[in-house]
Amino acid sequence: MNVTVNGKPRQVESSLTLLGFLESLGVNPKLVAVEHNGDIIRRENFETVSLAEGDVLEIIHMVGGG
Repeated sequence: MNVTVNGKPRQVESSLTLLGFLESLGVNPKLVAVEHNGDIIRRENFETVSLAEGDVLEIIHMVGGG
């Protein structure tokens, strides 16, 4: 199925949760903020949010430094 991630189209497998998608990218879910179709998703809900055709995700990585 097709979703948009950070403004770019991407093919993902169907019946994938947000957590599963992040894991497939090798992304640590504790180090990102995710907006799903305009809504900020709490980390504890990553496992319950299922992706669907046409969804739009914005994934922001936390960066430390000084």
